[in-house]
Amino acid sequence: MAVTTFEGIDSVRTAVGTHLGFSHWTTVTQEQVNTFAEATGDFQWIHVDVDRANAESPFGGPIAHGYLTVSLTNLFLPQVVEVRGISAGLNRGTGKIRFPAPVPVGSRLRGGVELVAVDDVERDGVITGIDTTMIITVEREGGDKPVCVVESLSRYLA
Repeated sequence: MAVTTFEGIDSVRTAVGTHLGFSHWTTVTQEQVNTFAEATGDFQWIHVDVDRANAESPFGGPIAHGYLTVSLTNLFLPQVVEVRGISAGLNRGTGKIRFPAPVPVGSRLRGGVELVAVDDVERDGVITGIDTTMIITVEREGGDKPVCVVESLSRYLA
């Protein structure tokens, strides 16, 4: 169950500027990193060559791909936010994405979510839904700064 549950799009509007909570922790494994490399074709040694990364990486071992970290926001967001009483919820993409710190393999991550904007979606002068901007800040357990900050854009249809 989500940390924050909204009943319909009108209740979402009232939460602009609010931190909505944190997801569960998840561990990034080497298997996930290798699977992501296979899916994307990004086999850079710093991600997939464990022996070389342990010997040569400035991070002391292999790190997760930045876009793997971004993709985990799709795991985190529904753990934090649920909007009920809608016909559909759609991913509209992202705004700015930043990677302030690396994600060493074996790290435990979670996402914190803040609702920063809500805009009405109209069709023929009738409000049919809302567009939201939520900042998802992915943090690493024991880290001193975020590993990823994403402006997540969603649409909720009435």
